[in-house]
Amino acid sequence: MPYFQTTTDGTTLAYEEYGTGAPIVFAAGWVLNTDMWEYQVPFFVRQGFRCILLDRRGHGRSDRPAGGYDVDTRADDIAALLEHLDLTGVTLVGHSAAGGELVRYLARHGSDRVSRLALLAPAIPFMTQTEDNPAGVPAELLEASMAELDADRPQWFTTRAQGYFATHLGNRVSAAVIDLEVQRCLSASPWATREVQRELLASDHRPDVAGLTVPFLLLHGLADQSIPIEVSSHQAIKLAPHAVLKEYPTAGHGLYITHAAQVNSDILEFIKE
Repeated sequence: MPYFQTTTDGTTLAYEEYGTGAPIVFAAGWVLNTDMWEYQVPFFVRQGFRCILLDRRGHGRSDRPAGGYDVDTRADDIAALLEHLDLTGVTLVGHSAAGGELVRYLARHGSDRVSRLALLAPAIPFMTQTEDNPAGVPAELLEASMAELDADRPQWFTTRAQGYFATHLGNRVSAAVIDLEVQRCLSASPWATREVQRELLASDHRPDVAGLTVPFLLLHGLADQSIPIEVSSHQAIKLAPHAVLKEYPTAGHGLYITHAAQVNSDILEFIKE
């Protein structure tokens, strides 16, 4: 696995590369790592694309520094990867927390290297309810969830696993896959887990989303319990009316697994357009 050092604080980040052709950069969701894309990478490599996958700081095989978990630094880490590989014509694909990182990357660094943006169940534009963001989640509910996470991190992920995949709607996910995904979540640094989550809930990406100029695709499940579509993608589309939103009626937050074939097809169609 190759590595590079960031220009901000010298943190060493891990990434993977597969295939050749036009580049797709995959940014994993909160607490997940490059392995989450195992149902996407083979498909796009067979379609003739170069797939590059980044392990965020504190996640996967990357360094676990004490700092740098603010969204600006994480966006700069993405910039450092694109610069390290001198990528252009990039399709950015991100899940959950990576949505905020990618729109902040575009706000801070521009779109010279990027052709399009595809986000799966992104945590944008602003998760917390405020006077000027009534669609957000009430702060007391978010604080209660963080308290549960602080008290028992393994249990926090375990109790949410079934809802993550919306198995109550008939999505077939084996116990082995659920256990594997929980272990992937627990593989992230406990410090990074909490710091990124707090930042995710507090970050206001409304200006970032409103400023997007690249073609923009949103894929979101109507049964998402982690990042409810009413709080996120339904609000993002109002700020970026040129975006395309595709709703998955039976999908939860783990749509990259339960609805992998449709996700891959929708992203491929988006790229070809």
